[in-house]
Amino acid sequence: MNMKKALYIIFGMLLGGSAYGQQEIQVSQYMFNGLLLNPAYAGSHQYFSSSLLHRSQWVNFDKAPTTQVFGIDGPIAKDRLGVGLHVTNDRHGVISQLEIGGDLAWRTPLGPGNLALGVRANVASYSANLSDVTVWDENDEVYSFNDYSGELVTKFGFGAYYNTDRWYVGVSVPVIYSLDDKILPAVTTNSSYFTQHYYLNGGAVFDINYNVAVKPSILLKYTPAAPAEVDINCNFLLFQRLWLGAGWRSGDAVIAMIEYNITPQLRAGYAYDFTTTEIRQYSSGSHEIMLGFDFGKNVDIKKRSPRYF
Repeated sequence: MNMKKALYIIFGMLLGGSAYGQQEIQVSQYMFNGLLLNPAYAGSHQYFSSSLLHRSQWVNFDKAPTTQVFGIDGPIAKDRLGVGLHVTNDRHGVISQLEIGGDLAWRTPLGPGNLALGVRANVASYSANLSDVTVWDENDEVYSFNDYSGELVTKFGFGAYYNTDRWYVGVSVPVIYSLDDKILPAVTTNSSYFTQHYYLNGGAVFDINYNVAVKPSILLKYTPAAPAEVDINCNFLLFQRLWLGAGWRSGDAVIAMIEYNITPQLRAGYAYDFTTTEIRQYSSGSHEIMLGFDFGKNVDIKKRSPRYF
């Protein structure tokens, strides 16, 4: 069986089977932009922050996932509310989604830090070219779907985020409920295509000396339709400008990361995933690049204090 045919069958199974698997986007540099995971992160800084990210997963693998994400967030109402906007274009195999969403977070002081509760609303244009799927049994009704082209899906999510100057913890469910009945296969017994994904993450910053700080972090991911996954990362900040780090994603990859603060407002990052699964026989790994720009009346704060999270 060639890899192209195998990949098509895998995506067909994800569509037609009872276990839909991982459906949220996967990126390696999430610790530099918490909005990717959690709507409650919106407005967590005293200035507006934007980022643009591109990920090419499993390079050289036919029909491999590619993802582009643009996000922007900042505080309003005397820093009591945070607002965010994100646009995601995600393509894997015969499935593609273009998603636009908004985030709203309410923030309040609590103890040494701030607690935020956030909500998210997304509208996604969903497409699946199922006629391109190659299967062994053409009479199997699991694969006898029509193509979906530009079907609109509405999603709603929730998150909570607590942070101080030195540590943070967050929990989120990016999709609690979705109006996705139009893309459900006729043969399925499931009431919804998109399943809940539960995220729990946290991290801290420790100063080694004036020029070196270390930032360990962890992310736990769980969905009932797939094995639980954990990301463990450690990044070092050198001379308040250069981040160097490494990470491990269970059952998937070892990751190398770098981010450079070109100016207090502009930063650029790159991550490379060294695949540890059998896919490494067919792929040279995954690449991810990111550009970030911060702005607003309080952005000069970054000149006096580096951005940790």
